[in-house]
Amino acid sequence: MPSVPRAMSSALDRVASLQRRRPFVSDVLLVAVLLGFGLASRADPQVTTESRLFTVALLLPLLWRRRWPVAVFALIAAIAFAQWLADVKTFGDAALLVALYGVAVSQPWRVGAAAAAVIELGVVLAVVRWAPHGEQAVRDFVGLTGLATAAYVLGTSTRTRRALVASLHERAERLERERDQQGQLAAAAERARIARELHDVVAHNVSVMIALADGASYALDEDPARAKSAMRTASRTGRQALGELRRLLGVLRDGDADAEFAPQPGLHQLDELLHDLRSAGVPVSYEVSGRPSTLLPAGLELAVYRIVQEALTNTLKHAGPGAEAHVRMVHGDDELEVEVLDTGKPRPDPPANGAAGLRGMRERAAVYDGDLSAGPAPGGGWRVHLVLPLEPALLSA
Repeated sequence: MPSVPRAMSSALDRVASLQRRRPFVSDVLLVAVLLGFGLASRADPQVTTESRLFTVALLLPLLWRRRWPVAVFALIAAIAFAQWLADVKTFGDAALLVALYGVAVSQPWRVGAAAAAVIELGVVLAVVRWAPHGEQAVRDFVGLTGLATAAYVLGTSTRTRRALVASLHERAERLERERDQQGQLAAAAERARIARELHDVVAHNVSVMIALADGASYALDEDPARAKSAMRTASRTGRQALGELRRLLGVLRDGDADAEFAPQPGLHQLDELLHDLRSAGVPVSYEVSGRPSTLLPAGLELAVYRIVQEALTNTLKHAGPGAEAHVRMVHGDDELEVEVLDTGKPRPDPPANGAAGLRGMRERAAVYDGDLSAGPAPGGGWRVHLVLPLEPALLSA
């Protein structure tokens, strides 16, 4: 016995699948079944030639109910009214229920309600003409009204369910688009971060190496020992830059087990950075005041290091011969102030958007709600000034 419900469920699933894939074929099958019931009863005295003609006329328009649901319903209702006027009973009146379902499932509720009212008027006319008086008329009226109500409610609920499914699909697609957009934004931000790191690493170390190589070529004849020291420093700077590039690019390779990982530079590496600048021929002084905090996040220390590195790189590239640089760092209770000042030749104001280096410095400062300014110093030279707020939540991060 349990196989019977499963067989019925399987048959219903196949019918539903056919209706979704080929709706016109399912409509043809429906009309064929109804025509079979309406034309097969030859022994019934009520099934006359006129009845069969009205059955065919009522059922055939159902083939186009999906394309023109309102027009098909109006046509069937008109034929049914002509049938009522001719006083002919026919099984084809079932087409009214199918047409009502088609209107309710595809049209706004007002149109469906108007179609249901037309059907109810037809029920009243049919009961008045063909039903006996008394309790039988009441039962016929209730039964026909129930069938019409069921067709309307089924169509309305199907339309509501389809609208819900469509809205869920639309919401899923919107969420997928938003997810893709978020991924693109995250990828763009990561590319910008990597570009900043590459710029800082390459620009600084290459500038130092060029300065050291130039100095070594000038001192090669007069002071070979100094030239040799400069080349050793250039070699060490190049290896350091290569190591940083390997670490930076290694994290971009999926599954690279040989990638080297090391802590990013911070405030403690500033002395080594200044030593490289001094080796390149730029006198640099370093002043620290206040009480350095031991709770600064590694990301904030990296931002300060890269900003100082970029400022000193600009000094090396643009300040000219004989320029000196001074780095001042003030550790306050609620902020960290950094100033990089050089005594180089005058330079024009930076453009509104800034060059790549200046733009990168501003972006690093903005990550920690800091304020960075860069421009000509009042007494000559160039000045980069950075202020980073130190909030308790940031220090405890």
